[in-house]
Amino acid sequence: MTRRAVRAGEPDVPPVERTGHVWRVRSASAARQVLRERRATTQAGFTAEWIPKGFLKHHPILISDGPLHDEQRSAVGRFFAPKVVAERYLALMEQCADRLLAASGSEVVLDELALLYTVEVTAQAVGLTESSVPAMARRLESFFNQPPFDITRADLGRTPRQWALAAWRGLLPVLRLYLADVRPAIRVRRRTPGQDVISHLIGQGYTDADILVECVTYGTAGMVTTREFIAMAAWHLVGDEALRARYLVAGQPERHAILNEIIRLEPVVGHLYRRVRQPFTFTESSTGSTERTTHTPAPGDLIDLCILPANADPATVGDHPLEVCPGRPLPAGVNDAVLSFGDGAHRCPGQPLAILEADVLLRRLLAHGVRVVSEPTIGWDELIAGYTLRGFRLQVGTAT
Repeated sequence: MTRRAVRAGEPDVPPVERTGHVWRVRSASAARQVLRERRATTQAGFTAEWIPKGFLKHHPILISDGPLHDEQRSAVGRFFAPKVVAERYLALMEQCADRLLAASGSEVVLDELALLYTVEVTAQAVGLTESSVPAMARRLESFFNQPPFDITRADLGRTPRQWALAAWRGLLPVLRLYLADVRPAIRVRRRTPGQDVISHLIGQGYTDADILVECVTYGTAGMVTTREFIAMAAWHLVGDEALRARYLVAGQPERHAILNEIIRLEPVVGHLYRRVRQPFTFTESSTGSTERTTHTPAPGDLIDLCILPANADPATVGDHPLEVCPGRPLPAGVNDAVLSFGDGAHRCPGQPLAILEADVLLRRLLAHGVRVVSEPTIGWDELIAGYTLRGFRLQVGTAT
């Protein structure tokens, strides 16, 4: 199987590379060691280091570190546990998928349909249920229309004009999201708490500003990235007749294994970044070798964890790393998707929700029979350090 989202100019080797104060780690085992350094490193991705620390009472869970983050992560994680996801949201997913597919007719633009679907489902888990889903989806999309940046540079490599443009394109959509989506949801849940993230945050004393930032976080991590994965998984399944046939007759555990393998192969977030705060060491080893090389990054160094090559590291994933092999043997403690949902304290808790969401929609879509009308265009989003797929048109109802 050929990877589709491979960015030109991004090498797969060496396993660990240092250029000045920037380390690039492409070894899965080394990357896991870095991600599990809970006290020696802090979050540097998603422009975390440029979010003002004093403005918010609670620092956002995605970009915080330390005991407070661990406490937040444990409390919120219960909303995304596999059993909770299945019990609370499976019926919603099925109804939403059926309704959107029925309304789409004989041809769908999958990336657009997937956005509406993921926004509606994740909004239920978060508690953003007091506004129009299509309008909220547009507001979330507009947030990503940002000028480019280089996270390895102290000023992100932006000119003053680009900084002004980033502020305008970032703050205005966030303000709209607050007024139209977040504030109405907060008001309802202050009166009548529910089983959702916003209700939990209110109970923890979060301010409206704190809750807004968390909603933006879940909007990007829980909605937008899942949308990309659904389109990518469909692209692989439509293009591989044998894999599609296997997926359609498989039980849920095997279907989920297939989807985890696809996202291992095509991680939506291609880079994770950590800033070194105190010295520590990590090691790397080559496939088939017992020799290990030790590295010691210094405080202030930036570590770029390159997820695409790490997820195809033969030393971790074994033979045929570029093939979809559901149930492939992995070392103890390694997730089925390897590093596609991160690892350690910042591992994404939404994996069960994302995989189940994708499975529900794709199983229904592919059961109708589909034919590709136009393949998607691959783009790149610097904020999530990952791919985007646009214009993926499918004719639905080709099954005989």
